[in-house]
Amino acid sequence: METKVLLSADSTCDLGQNLKERYKVLFYPLHIILEDKDYLDNVTIQPEDIYQTYYDKKLLPKTAAVNAAEYIEYFKPWVDQGYEIVHINLGSGLSSSYQNCCFAAKELGHVYPVDSCSLSTGTGLLVIQAAQMIEQGLEAYAISEELKKMTKKIHASFIVDTLEFLHAGGRCSAIAKLGANLLNIKPCIEVNSTDGSMGMGKIYRGKLERCLLNYTEEKLSSYDNIDYDRIFITHSGIDQSCIDAVKKKIEENADFKEILVTKASCTISSHCGPNTLGILFACR
Repeated sequence: METKVLLSADSTCDLGQNLKERYKVLFYPLHIILEDKDYLDNVTIQPEDIYQTYYDKKLLPKTAAVNAAEYIEYFKPWVDQGYEIVHINLGSGLSSSYQNCCFAAKELGHVYPVDSCSLSTGTGLLVIQAAQMIEQGLEAYAISEELKKMTKKIHASFIVDTLEFLHAGGRCSAIAKLGANLLNIKPCIEVNSTDGSMGMGKIYRGKLERCLLNYTEEKLSSYDNIDYDRIFITHSGIDQSCIDAVKKKIEENADFKEILVTKASCTISSHCGPNTLGILFACR
């Protein structure tokens, strides 16, 4: 009897509705706590709501992982129907969602959590790989093991327009914030592919669009083993002209089969603020 395999991911994979339907993936939302109210990421709250609250009241939300009981309640109906589930989590260096998912998997069986060691569409790249393996008929355990081998091949980074949100969330010093504002610098935030944690990369200076173009060109020239199946341009809300300019720069420097544009979830956007944009791709 053929095993039924279900594909699932944390909402932070940032694939959006169209790709969600295309790859038949279920999303489970993380929690956004704002003004003592518990919202569901990109379900009952959107990034624009977070930005407006910050501008109006200087309040930022707290983000909370999915707990083990929630995962059990979510997975159990599918397990009871005979499915095996591959679930891809936000990197363990950023959230306890993966650990909680592992507790649920141990309780239920038939659930295979994967620590993406990434965030946003860095995770989304693994989701798409999993969907393709399901189409090929691989079993859930085999898929999860293959995905774990792929995590170190994912490149995820992004340019931040302002350090105000990172500073307000306690993720950079007041001095760094002041320096960035005075010097008009745009830092590149690099994702560590061993656990998904974030660190500071190269610092760019000048107008945002020019920084984005320099960043894009440099990232694409830094790897000689890029997988040209697809690349993501993922942003937290930015002028369309910037997206178009980055897309054109990608087309000038590489021959990807697909250039996919998506918008970041509340969890990601609340930390980096508006006008953040990154390119995310896999290496072979």
